[in-house]
Amino acid sequence: MGSPLKIALGADHGGFELKQQLLGYVRSLGHEVQDCGTHDKEPVDYPRIAHAVATLVASGRCEFGIMVDGAGIGSAMVANKVPGVLAAACYNEALARNSREHNDANVLALGAGQVDLETAKKIVSTFLSTTCTVERHRARVQMIREIEKGATDSARGGAVQLAATDIERITDRVKQLLTAHPGSASLPPVIPPEQLVKLIDHTMLRPEATAADIQKLCEEARQFGFFSVCVNPSYVADAKALLRGTAVKVCAVVGFPLGAQPPEIKALEARRAIREGAQEIDMVINIGALKSGDDALVRKDIRGVVEICKDGRAASKVILETALLTDEEKVRGCELAMKAGADFVKTSTGFSKAGATVEDVTLMSRTVAPRKLGVKAAGGIRTYADVVRMIQAGATRVGCSNSVKIMEEALALGARKE
Repeated sequence: MGSPLKIALGADHGGFELKQQLLGYVRSLGHEVQDCGTHDKEPVDYPRIAHAVATLVASGRCEFGIMVDGAGIGSAMVANKVPGVLAAACYNEALARNSREHNDANVLALGAGQVDLETAKKIVSTFLSTTCTVERHRARVQMIREIEKGATDSARGGAVQLAATDIERITDRVKQLLTAHPGSASLPPVIPPEQLVKLIDHTMLRPEATAADIQKLCEEARQFGFFSVCVNPSYVADAKALLRGTAVKVCAVVGFPLGAQPPEIKALEARRAIREGAQEIDMVINIGALKSGDDALVRKDIRGVVEICKDGRAASKVILETALLTDEEKVRGCELAMKAGADFVKTSTGFSKAGATVEDVTLMSRTVAPRKLGVKAAGGIRTYADVVRMIQAGATRVGCSNSVKIMEEALALGARKE
């Protein structure tokens, strides 16, 4: 895990048992732990202990803090009142990783009523082993620090000094926002509903999906006129029959969700899906090969499916699983997809630790622009606002299972405009 760390650990009575279990776990990782209490199950006020944990971190006596209460929220609020502390309540590994990579959090708040021991261990391990290294994230963290400093100076009666250039920059930005959003309550939808439906792959890829689920998926696609339904290979023939007579296409996933199958197996899977009616194929690349630098294998992996798609007049989309890649690997994956002749690159399966982000879509869109490949954003897209952000970042297609709710939001916005 790297160099030993000094960790401040605390809990209220509701988090006492989980804290005691984590105490041994954190020490087993080789770290030094300062136990801030509580030391039994007698009722105690969590703000006092959360403040003690945060103070140890802010003073530099401990590098990180972990605080456990019933939900984690109250302790995070308390810790964030201590200058120098960035506390985050996390309930899974993805949040823990994000809080460190994007926000450089130094205090982790856990809810004993929200997570079990094994989950808590994974969260703690991820939190302590992840770093904030990307420059754009570090710059935003610095902005948080500056806001905190300004608030502290004001509270102490000191004036926050801004340079003339800062004032001019802020004034210009405010003018831009006012010009772009005059009366935001009456803004029309950025994407009209009749255009939005043509950007959505209505998706059902859950392993427990039943025939009834697929029937419902296709009925919704018929009703709204989505571009396609995206299903697992075993449901391609069913979806094709259910959508007969409509313009809705059938999209099948290949090598899903790990991408670790041999290229020949993915090619066979794609061929069968197309034979049964798939008009689009979303294939997962060999992620381990990409991370190992084996570009030849990755290109062969993609090319095998692309050739099958070309023979069957189907569109080919290449899933990179961006949450597992560095920016350099994302760019390289896009370049290999272009060289292999793919039609789209796609962010995610939706089954890894995170889904699509605006930053990833922007990076992918910029990379594939010379060959004019499409970019499909997928994973974690649940609202109309999410879709708009992805389209504005450069996505030309969006995959989501919450498509009906998204369309209802778009239609409601359109009705309000009228």
